[in-house]
Amino acid sequence: MSRYFSEEKSAEAVNARMAQDIGPRLAEVMASLVTHLHAFAKDVSLTQQEWETAISFLTRTGHLCHDERQEFILLSDALGFSMLVDAINNRRPEGATENTVFGPFHVEGAPVRQMGETISLDGRGESCLFTGCVLDLDGHPVEGALIDVWSDNSDGFYDVQQPDIQPKWNNRGIFVTGADGAYSFVGIKPVSYPIPDDGPVGQMLRSLGRHPYRPAHTHYLITAEGYQKLVTHTFVGDDPYLESDAVFGVKDSLIAPFERADEATIWRSDFNFVLTPLDYRR
Repeated sequence: MSRYFSEEKSAEAVNARMAQDIGPRLAEVMASLVTHLHAFAKDVSLTQQEWETAISFLTRTGHLCHDERQEFILLSDALGFSMLVDAINNRRPEGATENTVFGPFHVEGAPVRQMGETISLDGRGESCLFTGCVLDLDGHPVEGALIDVWSDNSDGFYDVQQPDIQPKWNNRGIFVTGADGAYSFVGIKPVSYPIPDDGPVGQMLRSLGRHPYRPAHTHYLITAEGYQKLVTHTFVGDDPYLESDAVFGVKDSLIAPFERADEATIWRSDFNFVLTPLDYRR
């Protein structure tokens, strides 16, 4: 093979420049990346103008990344790449609750609350009683599970997005299961909301004829000794954006019932979480 670059052997020429003594995983990942990237350019006969547009898009994406915003993660989300990486790294046995994307609005240090307590501190939105159990694969209750829960408010914003409007820790809390594995708390029926679409990712979505909305959901981070960490949502079953979630986070098994309850709670949502043991082998 020629030692010099050619269109026909472009990927081979680039990959041949890698040293022989680099880490094997780095070599594997970079070789595959170069191979697929070059194949993509050849497959679509990428023009010089299109390449320059792509460089400009990535540059503008980088300029919007800072402590409060990560446009590259948003891009990964909107392309379904974040969900793919999550799925690859969280393959679970049948019956276990599925993972979905973590999202950018989790906050460490939420207050530990008593079972049945409310997490809605602003008194707005449609009240909802959330109940269920944390179980193992055999249906036995998991004691001592930490259920870290958070959701948007009735206007579709998380408290960290409106620090001067919402109370701190609004619609957030941590609950610890007892011997029966049961949990209960009062929150609100969540509402759908758009991902930030005032930057390059929003421009991309509009160009593709896509909307920026996420269907209504409540976030959960569940940890328990001896079990894999579970990062998931429960989704409102009648939301119009379920089949077109901007970040592809919806899974059939995570669509939860939301039913009318008594006048005090208005809504009720029952959902059991099934954890996977740490020693589970895929």
